[in-house]
Amino acid sequence: MREAAQTIDALITPSLLLERGRLERNIQRLAEHARKLGVVLRPHMKTAKSIDVARHVFPREPGPITVSTIAEAEYFASHGFRDITYAVGMSPASAVRAMELCRRTGADVKLLLDSVEQAEALASVREATGVTPSVFIELDCDDHRGGLKPDDPKLLEVADRIVAAGANLVGVLAHAGESYGLSTPDALVKAAENEQSATVRAAEILRAHRHACPIVSLGSTPTAHFAENLEGVTELRAGVYMFFDLVQHGVGVCGLDDIAISVLATVIGSKPEKGWVLVDAGWMALSRDRGTANQKIDQGYGVVCDEKGRVLEDVIVAQASQEHGILAIRAGSGKSMPDLPLGTRVRILPNHACAMAAQHRFYAVVNGDSPRIEAHWERIRGW
Repeated sequence: MREAAQTIDALITPSLLLERGRLERNIQRLAEHARKLGVVLRPHMKTAKSIDVARHVFPREPGPITVSTIAEAEYFASHGFRDITYAVGMSPASAVRAMELCRRTGADVKLLLDSVEQAEALASVREATGVTPSVFIELDCDDHRGGLKPDDPKLLEVADRIVAAGANLVGVLAHAGESYGLSTPDALVKAAENEQSATVRAAEILRAHRHACPIVSLGSTPTAHFAENLEGVTELRAGVYMFFDLVQHGVGVCGLDDIAISVLATVIGSKPEKGWVLVDAGWMALSRDRGTANQKIDQGYGVVCDEKGRVLEDVIVAQASQEHGILAIRAGSGKSMPDLPLGTRVRILPNHACAMAAQHRFYAVVNGDSPRIEAHWERIRGW
C-alpha cells in the first residue's frame, strides 16, 4: 500500500490526481455566479464524495448539500452536515433509512418523489421511524428523466397525498439533464430559461392550491453556469462543476485547463506498426463512460496529457479493456504519436468526472505541474 507517496513518481498507477488550484477556481466561479443571481448554492456532492473537497466548498462551516446515495448522506452527516437533499427518487426502504439518519443525528434529509404511490408510502415511513419526512416533488422540465410536468394534474394529487400522509411538502426540484446534449451558448441560455420557467410555474400552481412550496430548486452544471435570470428560484444545484470533464468541455462550459481530475497512468508497451502506445489504465480506472461519442469531438476514453498535465495534441485513449488503455492519434489528425517510452507517466482527463472518480478510493492532491503530492483525500464509496 503506497497511499502515503509524497511525489507523483512514487504513486502506484493508475492513481487519481486532483489539482487543487483548478478545484478552488471552479468552486469560486459558480459560488460567485450564484451570489450574482441571488440564490443559495446547494452543491451536489455525488462527484466529490469527499469531506476534504466539501471543506473547500464550505471553508467556515457545513452548508446545504445534495447527495445521490444514502451512504453519502450518512457520511456527510457524520461530518456535521445537517441540511441534505437526497436527489434520487425515494423507495420506501431508502426513505426509512434516511429518516433513521435524521433521528440519530438531527439532520434534515429531504426526500424526492413524483408519484402517488411514493407519497402514500410516507405514512408508513413516518410511523416506522417517528420522524416526519420533508419532501420535494420532482419535476420533468425537458423530458430527460423522471418527474412530473408542471401542468400534469398529478402534481396536485401527489402534493395532496404528501400532506395526507403527514409529511412536509417543502418544494419542487428540477434537473435540466438535456442540457448535456447542447453545445452553444444560446441553446444553453434557453435551456436555463426553460428550467427556471417550468420550475417556477409548478411552484405557483402548488401555492395557488394552498401548498406553501418554500423551496424552488433547480440546476445542472451547464444551466447553472448559463442561467441569466433565476427570479422565483430559491436554490441552485450542480456537482461536476467542481472538477469539470470532457463532456462539459464539449458542451462549452469549461476549458481543458479547468478540468481538475485526471488518472495518472504508466506506459507499459507499444505497437508501433499500429501507432499504439499501451498504458496500465483501462476502463476499471477510467470508467466505460463514452459521453463524448455523441459530441462534435469524440475524445475516446479520455484526452492524454504528459506527466505535468500538458495536453498531448490529438492523443486520446482510443480503446480500453479492463486494465489496458490504448493511446492513439485521433482519427483524421495529421499529428504523429509523441515519443512515449516504457515507464513514461501520463495523465488522462475524464469523459465523465463522476464515473472516473468512482473507480478510486482517494485523490492524490497536486498543484499545477509540481510533482509533489500535497495530501491524500479519501472518498466515500457504495450505497
